[in-house]
Amino acid sequence: MEPGELVTSAPLAARLNVPSGPLFFPVTAFGPDGSVDLDTYRTHVRRGVEAGAAAVFACCGTGEFHALTPEEFEACVRAAVEAADGRVPVVAGAGYGTALAVRYARLAEAAGADGLLAMPPYLVVAGQEGLLRHYREVAAATALPVIVYQRDNAVFTPGTVVGLARTEGIIGLKDGLGDLDLMQRIVSAVRTETPGDFLYFNGLPTAEQTQLAYRALGVTLYSSAVFCFAPEIALAFHQALRNGDDNAVDMLLDGFYRPFVELRAQGRGYAVALVKAGVRLRGLDVGEVRPPLHEPAGDHVKRLAEVIERGYALLEEAK
Repeated sequence: MEPGELVTSAPLAARLNVPSGPLFFPVTAFGPDGSVDLDTYRTHVRRGVEAGAAAVFACCGTGEFHALTPEEFEACVRAAVEAADGRVPVVAGAGYGTALAVRYARLAEAAGADGLLAMPPYLVVAGQEGLLRHYREVAAATALPVIVYQRDNAVFTPGTVVGLARTEGIIGLKDGLGDLDLMQRIVSAVRTETPGDFLYFNGLPTAEQTQLAYRALGVTLYSSAVFCFAPEIALAFHQALRNGDDNAVDMLLDGFYRPFVELRAQGRGYAVALVKAGVRLRGLDVGEVRPPLHEPAGDHVKRLAEVIERGYALLEEAK
């Protein structure tokens, strides 16, 4: 595949279906003056691809989509496509109201993205009919395959997800809600009422913490924010899950992921800000988060460094 070459729904779905590694959601790098630092961003994305990411999800939640102008968004997606260089697919975020979501979708397509992650509409709490219409309009706006993100004000009934699965161009659902009963009913409804494969993703913050439960539902794809700053740990966990190495899974959950999740719970917005701090701790200055997010407290950053150190020590002990 040539860098930036568009793919149809089937090829992208096939490339994501059996991932060789974690799904990488890079942070967006900002310089000292607060502007987007594209050179550092390319370095961050390139390192992630070379470390073994199965796909790059650019300018999504961890990438502070909410804080980017349309011009910055297009530049970052283009930079991610350049850094990935055709080695893995690049999926870009798209969101807000329908008109803006369509605009972002078209900007992503122009920048060479391979697909879209359609995030919840801005602010409004809409009914199922309106949500279905919204995502169908986003899907119809470009040739890019679309993954719909369920969370916050975009929560779907099984029937609505069946409607999404029947929509040309919509290839999957990323779940950021965590209602396993609902997810089981969604998976069952789509399996019995629609032909073909439909992808599911665990999109909860630090998804590794819940992936054992999602795997029991048949959901093997998950986002990994940890991969941004500790790719070796994220890869080890991914491989342990794939190989059925329960001892390694438990070791990393107990010694690294649970302490990290407990630290993440200490501040609002830490699902992004703490990850960005982790990237800086590991030697790449990606800058601070933009408002309305805020930087982690100094003692929390110190604790994060200790958790990361412990995670790498566990990998050494396991050799």
